[in-house]
Amino acid sequence: MAPFNMRCKTCGEYIYKGKKFNARKETVQNEVYLGLPIFRFYIKCTRCLAEITFKTDPENTDYTMEHGATRNFQAEKLLEEEEKRVQKEREDEELNNPMKVLENRTKDSKLEMEVLENLQELKDLNQRQAHVDFEAMLRQHRLSEEERQRQQQEEDEQETA
Repeated sequence: MAPFNMRCKTCGEYIYKGKKFNARKETVQNEVYLGLPIFRFYIKCTRCLAEITFKTDPENTDYTMEHGATRNFQAEKLLEEEEKRVQKEREDEELNNPMKVLENRTKDSKLEMEVLENLQELKDLNQRQAHVDFEAMLRQHRLSEEERQRQQQEEDEQETA
């Protein structure tokens, strides 16, 4: 299966993530990451049969494109990079400004308190729902429905009489 969206460089065909292929796999020589072997996969474009290769990237838990195609835009990767950048900026600010450290701690503690309050509300709601007897509710609804039908029949009988 294709591990990511890509576009063939030869014909421009889009190959979407999850597309099934008969891939050929080989172990890359002299490349190991923390004892994990790196594998190279060979697939062929569905339109022009050009060879496309990519290999595993265990360091980033991803795949790297080698040749034959270009990798399409990935929002998740961009989001992760943005989060890392924001975290690095925050750490740099905290190193230079001790007041910023205090402000960030108060913001974090306020956020944590809000999360805990929301969690407590959800727990209370779940506990209230756990005490509800749904069978009793259904019986009550059935009885009220039967009562309504009986009243409707009585009204119909009075109108015909």
